[in-house]
Amino acid sequence: MGIVKIDDDLHEEARRASNVMCRSINAQAEFWMKIGMLAEANPTLSFNDIVKMQFAAAHVRLAEVAAA
Repeated sequence: MGIVKIDDDLHEEARRASNVMCRSINAQAEFWMKIGMLAEANPTLSFNDIVKMQFAAAHVRLAEVAAA
């Protein structure tokens, strides 16, 4: 584990977003970093495509959950 210094305004936005998304501030920042890294590596994919790709990699079956 390491310490990453970020701008105070960005930290506040992560805090607010973490409350909405029911994540810790660290988990929210990690989510944003992971999505950003994947977006840079896959510039033709949309945010939704990236999230779907991550669900598929984790073997989450969204169609079955939505149908229930």
